[in-house]
Amino acid sequence: MRRPPHENVATVLVDPAVLRDLELELMALDLWVWPVATAPIADDGPRMAFQVRRRMLMARRGAWDLAADWTPVWIAFGDSWHVGDEPLPWSAHAALWDALAHHAAHVRYRLGLGGVPRLTVQREAG
Repeated sequence: MRRPPHENVATVLVDPAVLRDLELELMALDLWVWPVATAPIADDGPRMAFQVRRRMLMARRGAWDLAADWTPVWIAFGDSWHVGDEPLPWSAHAALWDALAHHAAHVRYRLGLGGVPRLTVQREAG
């Protein structure tokens, strides 16, 4: 049995004060930020965002309480990181973790990727 197509993502809590700057920085690296609350794969985005945030906070048993009102996002890898059907190269992981480390005071995440249904980027025609 084959796994349905999925997107490898990092799930990250981001301080809303830096979300826009982080998103722009990651876009330059071909890494895409998808706020869970507005992701196209979320039927009830706000509820899903609440659940993701709560699960992440509870797992850290108070250590991440400062992030209680932060924005949960999925960070996906753009086309430049993919080589056919091969797994993501370690350089893709390193680029993501290094970029997040630069914002350590404003992000919370665990190392490792999860999988969500495919997220698609709307491309301009032409």
